[in-house]
Amino acid sequence: MKKLFLLAAIAAAQGVCAQSDSTGNALDEVVVTATKSPKKLSETGKVLTVITKAQIERSGGKDFAQLITEQTGIIVNGAVSNAGKDKSLFLRGATDKYTLILLDDIPLNEPAGVGGSFDLRLLSLDNIERIEILKGSQSTLYGSNAVAGVINIISKKPATAKPQFNALATYGSFNTFKGNANISQKAKVLEYDLNYTYYNTDGISEAKDTTGKANFDKDGFTQHAVQAVVGINITKQLKISPYYRFTQFTGGYDADAFTDAPNNYNASLVNSGLDGRYNYAKGTVHVNYGYDFTKRLYAGQYGDFTMKGKFHHAELFVNHTFSKALQMVAGANLQVYRIDAPDTVNSIVSPFVSLFLHSNNGWNIELGGRYNQHNKYGGNATYSFNPSYLINEKIKLFANVTSGFRAPSIGELFGPYGANPDLKPEKSNTQEAGVQAVIANKKITATITGFNRTITDVIVYNTNYTYENRDKQHDFGAELELSITPVEQLNIKASYAYIDGKITQALQGKDTSYYNLLRRPKHSVNLYAGYQVSKQLFISASTQVIGKRTDNYFDPNTFVATQVDLSAYALVNMYAEYRFLKSRLNVFVDAKNLFDKTNFYEVYGYGVQGINVTGGVRLRL
Repeated sequence: MKKLFLLAAIAAAQGVCAQSDSTGNALDEVVVTATKSPKKLSETGKVLTVITKAQIERSGGKDFAQLITEQTGIIVNGAVSNAGKDKSLFLRGATDKYTLILLDDIPLNEPAGVGGSFDLRLLSLDNIERIEILKGSQSTLYGSNAVAGVINIISKKPATAKPQFNALATYGSFNTFKGNANISQKAKVLEYDLNYTYYNTDGISEAKDTTGKANFDKDGFTQHAVQAVVGINITKQLKISPYYRFTQFTGGYDADAFTDAPNNYNASLVNSGLDGRYNYAKGTVHVNYGYDFTKRLYAGQYGDFTMKGKFHHAELFVNHTFSKALQMVAGANLQVYRIDAPDTVNSIVSPFVSLFLHSNNGWNIELGGRYNQHNKYGGNATYSFNPSYLINEKIKLFANVTSGFRAPSIGELFGPYGANPDLKPEKSNTQEAGVQAVIANKKITATITGFNRTITDVIVYNTNYTYENRDKQHDFGAELELSITPVEQLNIKASYAYIDGKITQALQGKDTSYYNLLRRPKHSVNLYAGYQVSKQLFISASTQVIGKRTDNYFDPNTFVATQVDLSAYALVNMYAEYRFLKSRLNVFVDAKNLFDKTNFYEVYGYGVQGINVTGGVRLRL
């Protein structure tokens, strides 16, 4: 492990060049996800990271999972495996069912998915302008599943009065091609953004061939993604924005670890709805509706299997400013979940309110509460208390004490496998504290955060093949982030995350506790450096170090599950771009896993991509 950390340091030093567009963590950065309204980071005690438009544009050779897994405290299992392999997101050690995914502030949900978690393969980077990652329990503002945090994906918006056309074409390793076309316009009354992406790769074998002679077939992956967003400015105060998105992908998957098979899958998402906003002298009224329809077909050696799910979300809330010292967000939402099975409707109604107190002497306090009324389990409530103190506009001290919840998914309540209609919600309590400093004329930004999270009534799949509320999960950790900009053209970043945890099981009247954070490292490091060589040329290098992990391996021959150790690994990536024609034409090369490391597993028994290089051209007209 020490050798890996040394390798990471050497790689960053050799590349002493990382992107000049750093993540938005300066105190004057304006964000919307922290409070459901625009607010500077200096005015909130919440822990939030921004992935900027420039960073996303410099990710033409990556997918959504590969970009997200580079962020502090986030691991996406499967990000460096085969392109079409399922992805599991871990935010501060919590599984993906505890992280809420938003698209333009509206939740994405897949009722037929495991635990209701959303499939990251249904997201395309090419219609995204910005990503805000809000850590810690956020159930008071965002409801169910926002236990570990919230990832808010903000789609591209038109920026020019004249029609603007953008195109992207890339080609790389594993016969991988991606093409994207986008046209947008922002006129006085009507604005629009139309986007289409096609992605295809031959991929690699999903299962690992340890002999190198088994001739495992490659498991390819194809994706189509369409987005149409329209904004209508009815008056200066009133704007409505209907939208429609469709994503569909197909691919191959293998039978199991180390086991090849000619299996295929097909998945699709329809995401449509409406966002409405009315501005008045003291604030804004928001009305939004979102509809998700997901469909999956798995065709394998044991037959075909289909899953369908529908999710409706309707919300009304207001941002109101009473004075400079007092602001409020208050509203309510309704969510309805359906799957293809008898009596399978879930609904939850949730009013909420949050107050923001601001003083001229540096104090900012958020205090909020939410009540949730579920059609099956009844009611539950959550709260949030987020004080922060700003010293000389440079140093922010913050603390968060919050509760959260995850409602049982419709599959756990009514699905075909082990359903239990008497399940209760999982409940969490989280404490955070830290300090953020912007010093040396804003050339250095440093953040240190510690957190402690306990989840009770954890829903588990028991030995009787039934879901039940039984266990308690306790996780804790720390995150350190450092960004240095010694000169305008050069930015250097480093981050470290520590995660630990255990589960306590109540079995036969006795509590048993043990470490259970499978596939998640206790230690992870990200190093990023980049240099704007000239107005045209930008280069960067990055290293990610993932510590040792454990996994469970089920042997299909002996039907015995054993725990296996997964070795630590370090991946080095490099990127270069050159701009022509006043930045209208951009040519880039993105090289990942530069030293061709393949002697490790993200998931035991499944292969990882070796060195892979993508070249691309981006055009703006």
